[in-house]
Amino acid sequence: QVQLVESGGGLVQAGGSLRLSCATSGRTFSTYPMGWFRQAPGKEREFVAAIGRSGGSTYYADSVKGRFAISRDNAKNTVYLQMNSLKPEDTAVYYCAAAKFTVAVEVRGYDYWGQGTQVTVSS
Repeated sequence: QVQLVESGGGLVQAGGSLRLSCATSGRTFSTYPMGWFRQAPGKEREFVAAIGRSGGSTYYADSVKGRFAISRDNAKNTVYLQMNSLKPEDTAVYYCAAAKFTVAVEVRGYDYWGQGTQVTVSS
């Protein structure tokens, strides 16, 4: 079992930056591909970014490509999401997730989820 705890959300003006962190429990963090998703009010949860076990492979939704960067520190059991040039449409609850087997861009590809952290971007 993996426990995930997100932090770093908040209120920021358009054009600003935030860095989300997701701390995980357990000694097997490096074996899990990790992902970030977000869910805005009234919308389905959507893929944001994903990273492979070693951090060598990264994947992004088109809507965030060039603005967001996912990274991981396996020594600290933590995955990050650096968000730059934020837009009001980035407002959502952001979730990190861990996959048992392979990196994925769909919600169903992940097995463990955090509780989420709110990101609000004002115009």
